[in-house]
Amino acid sequence: MAEEQQAPPRRETVTGVPRGARRRPPGHTPARSEISEQTTLGATYVRALMRSQLRAGLGALAALALLVGVLPLVFALPSARSGPLVWVGLGLLVYPVMWLIARRYVTRAERNEADFTGLVTDPAEAPGVRRPPRRDPAR
Repeated sequence: MAEEQQAPPRRETVTGVPRGARRRPPGHTPARSEISEQTTLGATYVRALMRSQLRAGLGALAALALLVGVLPLVFALPSARSGPLVWVGLGLLVYPVMWLIARRYVTRAERNEADFTGLVTDPAEAPGVRRPPRRDPAR
């Protein structure tokens, strides 16, 4: 009747690369490699960025041409022939509008580049995006 006391099973510690640190191969080829390898798809990505930047530049140029092109017509009006009104128009009204056109162009160009960068970067490598470590369910 002597009961044998069994020792609890020995616990083993398994070491290895944590689950969060392991990288799985992407299900698709990231766009960055398409661009660096100069494939047709990569060329399409770059062409789309260039086209959107060209569209932004042409829009700003058209707005500027419209602003400057309308000035002689405004000054040709009989009521606009007085000297101070011309200088007010040139000195006070034109430059803020030009600044707004330039600011809109820069904002649009930065947005195009940010969209392109978001398309090209792998979500797992995105700066500032950190996944919380997984908790071991056995604990």
